[in-house]
Parts: sequence; structure tokens; C-alpha cells
Amino acid sequence: MSSVERVHKYLTKDLTVRAAAVVATRVVEEMQATQNSFPISTVAVGRSMVASLLMASHLKNKQELSVFIQGSGPLSQVFAEASFEGKVRGVSSHPHLEMPIEHEKILVAPAIGIGLLTITHHLPIGGAPHRGTVELATSEIGDDIAYYLQQSHQIGSVVSLGVHVNTFGKVEAAGGILIELMPGHTEETVNAIEARVKKAKPISTRILEGATAEDLIKDYLGDFELIEMDHNYPIEYSCRCTAERVKRSVGLLGLEELDSTISKAEELEVSCEFCGRRYVLTVDDLKEVRAEVYKQSLN
Repeated sequence: MSSVERVHKYLTKDLTVRAAAVVATRVVEEMQATQNSFPISTVAVGRSMVASLLMASHLKNKQELSVFIQGSGPLSQVFAEASFEGKVRGVSSHPHLEMPIEHEKILVAPAIGIGLLTITHHLPIGGAPHRGTVELATSEIGDDIAYYLQQSHQIGSVVSLGVHVNTFGKVEAAGGILIELMPGHTEETVNAIEARVKKAKPISTRILEGATAEDLIKDYLGDFELIEMDHNYPIEYSCRCTAERVKRSVGLLGLEELDSTISKAEELEVSCEFCGRRYVLTVDDLKEVRAEVYKQSLN
């Protein structure tokens, strides 16, 4: 397997099907190591990261896409975000959630429960984001993404996502494939894809066997003549946290909580939930944040 992972994009020669595939083991491993996430959160966040990478690859330069899942289950919330250029990050609201494993399978749906999936297309600075929300179809994430594409964009699709963790809970394989039907496709095309889908092994199994992104595409679209599109961006786990963003987040505590913290005359240590980077805010920093919050409260 290549040490450089990237999203591979294809079109069928008749332009009626487009596809993207990725082996994302390394970035999901990094997410898990950064957050010390337990298996159920690792799988849910990993699948969401893979989905965001696949969908973001079809955007334009400097655009981003986020996947936000809100459910009634104990995992509660899952978030992932990826850019066209392959930068990705993800997190859940309960990274240390423990759930029973049934028949050696980690079931994401019971952890998420019923709820909503929101996909947000972030444009470059200055552009208003485009947001679409649907009910969760199965809460297994792949089916939910396919349901979103059908409901919000009238695009028939196949979305297969896989994250495998070993008996020690560590990530061993992660990746996925997104196939979308474009205008002009025929029933014959649909039947050929459906036949391949039925025969295909789970994505994580194929990656454990050594499959590349190109191999995953062949598994699903081996009956078609394909054109590979240029998309030479290595994927990487990347966080946009900065000291200024942390200060804005601390401002959400409100005046009363800020006053209480300032009165203790102690520094405040804040960790980014995505990357684990630690920021230390001095009392002067906190006073600056308080002054800004107070000014905003007068407007």
C-alpha cells in the first residue's frame, strides 16, 4: 500500500457515473491517537471522516464540507470536516463511550440512535455556507449519506464506508467508496452496479487484504471503462485551531463564569478537542476576552 493516501476520482467514459475512493487508515489512526477514542466512537467518527473526504473531493479549490450527526443515542453527536485539498478532522461528543460488541461487530446505529444528518458545504471566506438536513435513515452513516444525496440532490448513489479496529481497539483499516449516478445513466448501468455491490466484500476487509483505492473502484465498477480525474492531494489529519479561536470559544462561557475564573487569578488551560493542542490563557487574556464579551452584550 502506498504511504501517501489520497482520494482517487473517476468518471465512466460515457460520463454517466462518477466515483471516488480512498484508503484513509492513517488519518483515522491519527484521530484515534489524538483523542484516545474508544472503538464505537472511533468507528463512527472514522466513517464520517471518510464520507467527508469523498464528498469534499467533488467540490472546488478551498471549499470544505462537514458531516454533522445528532442522535438520540449515547454517542449523541459526531462531526467530521474535510477540504477539497484533503485536510480532514473529526470528533464525537463522547469519545470514551463503551458499548457491548455483538457477534464481534461494532454496531454504530444503537450508539447514534434516531436523529438528523446535516451536510454543510463551506465556501471560501465571504460566501454563505449551503446546508441540508435529513433524518437519519439507518444511523450506520453510509446509508445516511446516500439518503441525503437522494433527498437533497436527487442523486442515486452507493456509499460504502469501513473502519476496522482490532481486539485491542486500535484502527487497522479505514476507507470507503462513493458512486454517484449522473444524468443520462441507463437501467443497464444501475443493474451492473447493483450486481457488483451484492458481490463486494466489506470495505475494511478489502483494505485489510491490501486493497488500494484503485482496487476498491475495480470491485464496484470493473464492468465500466473509466477515466481517472486529476486530484493529487495527499490526505492529512489537520486542525484549524488557533489562540484566537480558543479565546472566542472561552467567550461563550459568559460574563458570570469569566468573572469567577478571573477572580481566582489563575491561568486557564484549554485543549482542542480535535487535535489535543493545549492553550494557556493568562488572567490578562481572560480580561481581554471578558471586555470583548461585555462590548458585544451592549450591541
